[in-house]
Amino acid sequence: MELNLSERPTRSIRCIVKLGGAAITRKNELEEIHDENLEAVACQLRKAMMEGSAPSKVIGMDWSKRPGSSEIACDVDDLGDQASSEFSKFVVVHGAGSFGHFQASRSGVHKGGLEKPIVKAGFVATRISVTNLNLEIVRALAREGIPTIGMSPFSCGWTTSKRDVASADLATVAKTIDSGFVPVLHGDAVLDNILGCTILSGDVIIRHLADHLKPEYVVFLTDVYGVFDRPPSENDAVLLKEIAVGEDGSWKVVNPVLDLTNKKVQTSVAAHDTTGGMETKIAEAAMIAKLGIDVYIVKAATPHSQRALNGELRESVPDDWCGTIIRFSE
Repeated sequence: MELNLSERPTRSIRCIVKLGGAAITRKNELEEIHDENLEAVACQLRKAMMEGSAPSKVIGMDWSKRPGSSEIACDVDDLGDQASSEFSKFVVVHGAGSFGHFQASRSGVHKGGLEKPIVKAGFVATRISVTNLNLEIVRALAREGIPTIGMSPFSCGWTTSKRDVASADLATVAKTIDSGFVPVLHGDAVLDNILGCTILSGDVIIRHLADHLKPEYVVFLTDVYGVFDRPPSENDAVLLKEIAVGEDGSWKVVNPVLDLTNKKVQTSVAAHDTTGGMETKIAEAAMIAKLGIDVYIVKAATPHSQRALNGELRESVPDDWCGTIIRFSE
């Protein structure tokens, strides 16, 4: 897909961040947000995005009535004396976690077939669920003073053809960034030219955005410390600290050196996950790295994720950093 000049931000993008659904929701509890993790992630994002010194007080931008309160929280009186904050250019994409996956799996939305009543109903139910999550994430980031704008792929004209991106309104994303806002996109139910409908995962969205926006680096925030040679719940699972991607898109583990370096990494996928889990994440990250963009996969809400978000790993990676780097190697 060609990108015209109106679809490119006038300033370079510093980072695209993927908030993994398993990190920001309680994935085994239907439609429940992991509040502590989301609050910590929002705080870390603000620190990473601030250019220069941070203001002494965070002016929240969520002026909505909150559960248990009879008043609208609004810091508008404090804005008059607040110096304008400069944020570096970030884009946020989040997964669905315990929102949307159950509805999509139950109805078979990811398989297509809109002519079936159960699929059409599931399409609606999935979008209600994931857009509710998107709103809550936008609100959490806004409470940290980040000027976020929720952008649903379906509503922004994203479509697929056999699950590959066929069209996307990137001009709106670019204009949002240039206007000083932080777009927050998400995995969504979309129309598919061949299947009728499907699920467009956040990982696929990030790869498409990275290809066109060319960020300096990409960070995947997950519920585990990175990519392991087998599910991390298993005994003796080994954290793969660096994966090298070749020109042909193939990849191999270079740190640590394993007995079978080129072996297929074993991954597990929850029964309700319609987007492929870690295996899809690795494949999409490898495609991003092939563009010459470093990808960091790291556990959310940890000191390791803060360093990745700050861009501290681009020159050298400290020995005590826990995470996985996926980068291009000629």
